[in-house]
Amino acid sequence: MPSDPVRLLLLADTHVPRRARALPAQVWDAVEAADVVFHAGDWQVPELLDELEARARRLVGVWGNNDGPELRERLPETARVEIGGVRLAMTHETGAAKGRERRMAAAFPDADVLVFGHSHIPWDTVAGPDTANPGLRLLNPGSPTDRRRQPECTLMTALVRDGVLAEVRLVPVDRTP
Repeated sequence: MPSDPVRLLLLADTHVPRRARALPAQVWDAVEAADVVFHAGDWQVPELLDELEARARRLVGVWGNNDGPELRERLPETARVEIGGVRLAMTHETGAAKGRERRMAAAFPDADVLVFGHSHIPWDTVAGPDTANPGLRLLNPGSPTDRRRQPECTLMTALVRDGVLAEVRLVPVDRTP
């Protein structure tokens, strides 16, 4: 019998309050709709972690290079969870884009999906057959608050259904508070 899908929300690089005073309303709507929220670091302030913990059904987070001691005390550098048979890992920084799939497949041989941030550049690739983990899917949701050199701010949504990551979508974010 098929199981109910688990709705995932992937966030990174929110940089509150430096790049935005608060998360846009669209992001909070997505938090409310998700079963599990992932945040791949660069929160900037613990108050955002507190608010996401209070509002998300389940929150998985890691610290980023711009997060200070209080966030680093509360969050791991790398997180690993299994959801509906899908093994997910998350870290903030993965290094240069060139060679990323090979490096991360070697670093996360026991994961099906790696969520990461840091670059603010959306990313969706699968490690190739010449890597230690050819099935590893790498996802970076971009940033919902700081587009940098991208055409728009973004987040990602996905479903875990019957042991498979499905319907991964890059969603443009309207920065209206």
